[in-house]
Amino acid sequence: MLNIDALTAFCQAAGARIETDVPFSCLTTFKIGGPCAALITVPDAETCQKVFGYLRENQIPHDVIGRGSNLLVPDSGYAGAAIRLGGTLAEEIREAEGIITCGAGVSLKNLCLFALDHCLTGLEFAYGIPGSVGGAVYMNAGAYDGEISQVLLSVNVLDEDGAIRMIQAEELDLRYRHSIFMEQNWIVLSASFCLEFGNQDEIRAKMQDLLGRRKAKQPLEFPSAGSTFKRPAGNYASKLIDECGLRGYAVGGAQVSEKHAGFVINRGGATFADVMAVCDHVRETVKAQTGYVLELEPEILRAEE
Repeated sequence: MLNIDALTAFCQAAGARIETDVPFSCLTTFKIGGPCAALITVPDAETCQKVFGYLRENQIPHDVIGRGSNLLVPDSGYAGAAIRLGGTLAEEIREAEGIITCGAGVSLKNLCLFALDHCLTGLEFAYGIPGSVGGAVYMNAGAYDGEISQVLLSVNVLDEDGAIRMIQAEELDLRYRHSIFMEQNWIVLSASFCLEFGNQDEIRAKMQDLLGRRKAKQPLEFPSAGSTFKRPAGNYASKLIDECGLRGYAVGGAQVSEKHAGFVINRGGATFADVMAVCDHVRETVKAQTGYVLELEPEILRAEE
């Protein structure tokens, strides 16, 4: 059982901000999810060490939620502590000789705009992807033939022993929507990207082109977690879903987007149960009709203590 009073006292002494019973519908891009027992915002790496040390020592369920852009939370909420990176971890970005280093809480949008301002190319594909740098590293986020693995140089992590250490990108097992962080109990604190100098007008034009394509093809006017299913080997989830006649399929407020079949959207008032019912039906139908097994791309933050 989470002792909120003790956790609150610890966070206040450590310099972290804590809020209680914050609805996850306000914390995720899907606008879905029950209450978060404790939402903790850490301003720097040192505070992060203290907070995670306390949570692990007291066996309090916890997870880093970033900007909630690839997250689904049950309607019952989450009985543990959700962590967000704030302060310097969400604001600091610096550049030296084509290498950009930033906190894991920095938004991908701000990282891309910083690269543009410094005439650095290589991150254009990420412009328009919602979420934080840490989340992008965790998922090896990508779009339009680009992936984080192509430009990532190294990361600073908080490991399971509470030590901060640097790990090179080649050690992170970066594959399609996968990284070593899915198996290791490590927290990304910062990341460094190796980019090339380019023409600022060309970089800006490419960013605007890709953003325009997103707006034209994706249902950005509705809450979602982006692409709902990972790309199966040798095919595309949206193509399979469309071929199975599932475009527009809905349960409650959740729907397979009519604009892009690869997105399950919250068309208004959707619950976690609605979304899972749609996803389960899609997966069962696609498997029955095509043999392909679709895998969810969003992470599910489990409600169990």
